Amino acid sequence: MIGSKKKDGQKTQVFVTGWLVMLLAVPAYAWLSQELLDQIDKNRADVAKIKDIVLNGDQKHQAFDRLAILGEKFTTRICGSQELEDSIDYIAEEMRKENIATVYFENVTALKWSRGKEFAEILTPLRRPMSIMSLGSSVGTNGTLTAEIVVVKSFDELKARQDVAGKIVVYNQVWQGYGTSNAYRTRGASEASLKGARGALVRSITDFSIYSPHTGQQDYYENITKIPVACITVEDAEMLQRYQDRNVSVTVSMTTEPVNHGEVITRNLVAEIPGNVLPDEVVIFGGHIDAWDVGTGSMDDGGGVMISWQALSVIKKLGLIPKRTLRVVLWTCEEFGLVGGEAYYNAHKEASDKVSLIMESDHGVFNPYGLKFSGSGLARAIMEEILKDLNDINTTRVLEGGGDSSDTGWWVDEKKVPGVELYSGNENYFYFHHSNGDTMTVLDKDQLDRATILWATAAYAVANLDGLLPRDGDYPTTSSVSTRPLSVPNAATAAMALLIAYQLMRRQQ
Repeated sequence: MIGSKKKDGQKTQVFVTGWLVMLLAVPAYAWLSQELLDQIDKNRADVAKIKDIVLNGDQKHQAFDRLAILGEKFTTRICGSQELEDSIDYIAEEMRKENIATVYFENVTALKWSRGKEFAEILTPLRRPMSIMSLGSSVGTNGTLTAEIVVVKSFDELKARQDVAGKIVVYNQVWQGYGTSNAYRTRGASEASLKGARGALVRSITDFSIYSPHTGQQDYYENITKIPVACITVEDAEMLQRYQDRNVSVTVSMTTEPVNHGEVITRNLVAEIPGNVLPDEVVIFGGHIDAWDVGTGSMDDGGGVMISWQALSVIKKLGLIPKRTLRVVLWTCEEFGLVGGEAYYNAHKEASDKVSLIMESDHGVFNPYGLKFSGSGLARAIMEEILKDLNDINTTRVLEGGGDSSDTGWWVDEKKVPGVELYSGNENYFYFHHSNGDTMTVLDKDQLDRATILWATAAYAVANLDGLLPRDGDYPTTSSVSTRPLSVPNAATAAMALLIAYQLMRRQQ
């Protein structure tokens, strides 16, 4: 009897294990109410129309063609420039030609800075020019600055050195990802100034270089002596490091003529298709319209601007009107401290309870895989269900987290609005970021089309739900769990788990 009980216990254990494997194969938040499923199902025919007109109709490759015009007609869309304002006017006029009902501007105060002439040269131990780009808001050299250099790999190394005063500090920091390495660009001049340096040169914030400097914004500490700062190429930073390691003294001259012009008025551009049931509730999606004055800004962030504009155009062209308002926002002066995004948030944050979803693409529009999503488990499950209709273009993935982008982070982090960032194959994004390499050449027509479909589908389907996307805490109760069948992959996994359990039970007999 004891042996029999042991065998029966083993059978039970194996069977239960099989069921546990099956249950674990299904995401905990995968179960949606039948009511939600029905709402999403109603959009499927419209999603098919969106795909068809972009892949096979007159909207095919229009995103790429429009982006080429934007980047190559308004090349230097730097904050405060006339080119930026002209590009805003151009897009607004084109939108009005498409009969988009509501197109307007919101004024934003920003600081204007312009680059001017810039040149640098190694004088000793050899004569050699260096490619440089002044960093945003930097002061100029006021003539030519000539000084010996000191090379450091970290702020700690800089603070430990006693031979910095009167020299030019060269930062040759190791690439540790943009979030970490970017500190040398933003704080490098100030930290060097605290040590008495006369200028600073920063290794470009990139993981790959073909002698390409990468610019970007820097910020001076308060009550500090402002010194000129520019980025240099990875190659030059490493060469200067090698000279120092060989105890070879290096003298560099640099001439930069940037100008800080003070405050100017720029604009966020807003365009809407009003909802026909709940027009005061919105889905917001967009990108930032400004760019650096190098390259054409086609990648950062022309692609995000274009898939947002194009998504609205496609929906308008098809005559689709969702329950909620679709609102495109093209934020201004993101590159100079998230100025447009912060101004927009401050102006509208009191209406955050009316925002169902906020979306921004600001990490390049490459081969799209799906969306990065920040929000509740139930809201993420809804997004997964919506994107199932895009299985044929391979854009169905919904990653947990990462939905707070540069201009939308306040909405997601402070107001808990569900947020989305495009998830695409941007592994090489920082090869071109803030450099002359940011041009149309790095983008692909078909990938832009697929990203447009993804963007339009997500925005339209969410705007057409009966209710807002649920926020943190709004998880389904047991009474609202549906009898939705398992998806094919989960059903197969469950069947395999039960089969294994059955075979193990037979072996125990």
